[in-house]
Amino acid sequence: MTDLICIVCPKGCHLHVDEENGYAVTGNSCPRGADYGKKELVNPTRVITSTVKITGGIHHRLPVKTDRDIPKAMIPEAIALLNAVQVQSPVKVGDIVVKDVLGTGANFVASRDM
Repeated sequence: MTDLICIVCPKGCHLHVDEENGYAVTGNSCPRGADYGKKELVNPTRVITSTVKITGGIHHRLPVKTDRDIPKAMIPEAIALLNAVQVQSPVKVGDIVVKDVLGTGANFVASRDM
């Protein structure tokens, strides 16, 4: 039995995941918590937030995030990929900065206008 705190919403349910019984989840107050509990033990994923260099903007860094979660094990490689990225202002929220990050289907998108 593994105990987790759900991060899907601010409620922070205390989950109990029983690996020996098909990753049955208890302690969740919604179905998303059950999905999270199982996925966290089988194949954990995260949305990544970071920054990239930008020229011509009011700041020197542009906040970006993935538009969907990617496997947790790929985070260091995805962050390293951003070190070589530089964009030119103007940029709008939602503009794709890096397409198909590491073949995951996720894109890094701008998190603010600049």
